[in-house]
Order: sequence, then C-alpha cells, then structure tokens
Amino acid sequence: MRELYLGLDVGTQGTKGIVLDAERGVVARAGERYGLIAGLGAGAAEQHPQTWIDALGAVARELWRQVEPRAGELRGVGVSGQQHGLVVLDEQDDVVRPAKLWCDTTTAAEATELSLLLGRAIPAGFTAPKVLWMQRHEPELWSRVRRVFLPHEYVNFVLTGRATAEAGDASGTGWFDAMERAYDGLEVLGPGFEALLPELLAPGELAGKLTTTGAQLLSLPASFAGVPIAAGGGDNMLSAIGAGATRAGVAVLSLGTSATVFTRADAPVNDPEGAIAAFCDSTGAWLPLLCVMNATGVLEEVATSYGLGLDELTRRAELVPPLSSGLLFVPYLVGERVPNLPHARGSLHGIAPGSLAPGTVFRAALEGVAMNLAWGVERMRALGLTIDRVRVVGGGSNNALWRKILASALNAPLERCIEPESAAFGAALQALWTTRRAEDASLTADEACAKYVELDKTVDEPDASWVAEYRELLERFREAVKSER
Repeated sequence: MRELYLGLDVGTQGTKGIVLDAERGVVARAGERYGLIAGLGAGAAEQHPQTWIDALGAVARELWRQVEPRAGELRGVGVSGQQHGLVVLDEQDDVVRPAKLWCDTTTAAEATELSLLLGRAIPAGFTAPKVLWMQRHEPELWSRVRRVFLPHEYVNFVLTGRATAEAGDASGTGWFDAMERAYDGLEVLGPGFEALLPELLAPGELAGKLTTTGAQLLSLPASFAGVPIAAGGGDNMLSAIGAGATRAGVAVLSLGTSATVFTRADAPVNDPEGAIAAFCDSTGAWLPLLCVMNATGVLEEVATSYGLGLDELTRRAELVPPLSSGLLFVPYLVGERVPNLPHARGSLHGIAPGSLAPGTVFRAALEGVAMNLAWGVERMRALGLTIDRVRVVGGGSNNALWRKILASALNAPLERCIEPESAAFGAALQALWTTRRAEDASLTADEACAKYVELDKTVDEPDASWVAEYRELLERFREAVKSER
C-alpha cells in the first residue's frame, strides 16, 4: 500500500497541486490558472474565494487521473496559500465580499495609521489595513462579518469545517506578535475583533480532518473523510519547507508575481526599519523575510508591450551587455513594499537612441528587479543573517539569464531545487511530517522532510566582472528611487 500526501498551493495566478509518494517522490502534478477581478479601481486587487475552490476541484481531478488513490493510501493533505489576503464570512459561513489580496494598495492610508498606533511597521499589503479599510469604506458589509480568514485558513475551513490558524501565515496580518507567537494589537480593530479570528494552532498540530463535503470538493469518495489535514501556511512558509529551509543556513529566493528572500532562524530577528519581516515559519522556528511586490509581473508587462514571448526577449537580452547600455529600470509597476512605496510607479532612466529596443528594455527589467532584491538582501546581511548561498525557486527560476544576473547582483551562488513547485511540495511535506508526529512527537520537520529536497547539479556562480558592475548599478538604482520619493 502506498503512502500518499496531497499538497496544494492556492496562489495569485493559479492553484497548483502535487501528490507525493513517500517512497517514490512526486508522482503527479497539476495546475489551474486564473486572474484578478477585472475593472477595479486603481490599486485594487481582488479575487473571489470561490475561484480558489473551483480551481482546487479541477486540480484534484487531474491529479487523481494521474494517480488514483486506493482506500487508506492518502495519508494527509497540506494547503499553502498566498499571504495577507482578507477573506470574510457571515453567520451562515458565506463569503461577504471578494478577497482583497496581498498586492492591493488601496489600504496605504490605513497601513500608515496602524503603524503609528501599534509602533511597528504594517505594510499596505498586510491584512490588518484591509480590515480597517473595510470597516470605514464598507460598514454595512463589515457589520455582517462573523469570521476573518487568510486564504489558506479559508481553504482549510472548507475542507475540515474547523476554523484554525498557524503562526507562519498569521505573522503577515499585522495583528500578530511573531516574537511571542500570539495574537496582538487586536484592540485597534475594534471590540470583539478577536472573536472573529480562527483558533491558533501549535507547530505540527493538525488543522482537522477531511469532511465528506471536503472529500467531494477534492473529487474523492465519501470514504476518504477523516484524512488528516495539516495546519498548512503561507506560501513562503511552505516554500521554505519545500526548498529545504528547515534548518539554519539555507536561504531561499522565490521568484513569482512577487519575489521573496527568506532563511530559517532559531530566534526571532527584529528589523527596526521594518524592511525585513520578522515572520515565524510553519515548523516552530522563525523566517525573517524580504518581500518585493514586483518580479515576474514586470517581465510579463514588457512581453505584453512588445508582443514577444519571454524566451524570445531573453534571447535578445543575452546580446545586451550588463547595465543595459545605460538604461535603468525602476520596476515599481504596482507600488512597492520594500522600500515602502505603495503608491510608486515604475520608471526608465537614461533613455538614449536605441535603448528602447525590446532586448535592452527586457534586460533592464531583469536587472531592475535584481537591484531591488539586492538592496533588500544587503539589509538582511546587515541584520546578521547569512546569505552566502541561495536556493532559487518559482517560475522565474527557469530563466538562465536572470539566474546569472541574480547570482552576480546578490554576490552568491544560486542553486536550483529539482522540484519547481516548492510551495505545493512543502505543503505535502508538512502533511507527511504532521501525520508522522502522531507516532513520534519528537520528530522534527527537518528530519522528516529535508531528505526529499533534491538540488540540480548545475550552480549559477557570480561573474566577478558583473558583481563589480552591479555594485555600481545598485548605487545608481538607490539614487533614482530617492529622487522619485
């Protein structure tokens, strides 16, 4: 009898799933794409949670087409979700309004206010500003709210019927103290707010068990009710598990719509400037994290503008020397979190004849995102974090030119994980760890999971000449950003 684990990642651009066989590794993969609700005002970014639920069903059907589990073989399910989104339910547990997402910047004023009230940095992308925004802009809708969830918490609730949270994803709400691993600052969101929040789980605790309704959603027979559901977590926390950051010294760069750099820490890391988030991880440790809002979306914008594919643009960019012939791309197309510029927009500097050629602009876009990441990684190192070797995951990691640029910009070798879907993979691994803890409570996540994480033999090393050039470009990048504030 096989030992199978289902990992699901409910993202911004789509939902992905994998099935992990504890003996053979990943044996099935599937994905379902979707987008944001169209036609919203400037800065707004929303999705309806039903979109995620529909996608989960489609992904599950495709996974079971590839590998049909027999009774008793599916041992656990884990759910990863995009962080910070606000999901609100009424007393009938119906969704009150579409979810405001991590990339929604309409809440910048509320974020500034909460930062002053709480005495800590609360970015516009966090969940608390969304709650305050809804209370002020949609009071009639807010009066109906009886439950407040993050995306992964909502999916777990649909699967189990139990309202739970865990420290990793909760770290990105604004109402959570990552140092103490407890809810905090709830009073600023009004009396009774705490009663709307899910129960906070201990590391390694189950969120619940699959209900018959949850089994139906996942295209499974009713007999699969009772399968354990792990606590899950935010996509960065689960990606940390999937990339092997279950021990200190492993740094991960995730390149998706947004980009993050994080590393496991055995003690909390507090950044007085608020640039590096003091998150918990989803295994009982901490996950100091840099998040920038503009990553692969910048590349896709260039591709759309020129009507060319990413592969063709990359081929043209390879012919352009470092520093893009003097063209500097500040890539803040949707505002930015680090630095904290929620209303910023992108800009091109140093335009000269010929510098708007597709390959030149695309190279400048690759370098611009790399410079923003290098700026943040510099801050992580200043806080004492070791970032001297980086595992790169996510869709953007497939671009060889970008990897070479990033290795030189960060001045660190880049390793690639064999499994590209690190968040879904991490969700499956978390499920494996959680269920096995029932037999051995002392089992650590690293002991259970790290052996499944394989690395590509190819390593992208920094180019010494590029390192020097990108050091100069970073100074120019900083000055360009300062001039636009």
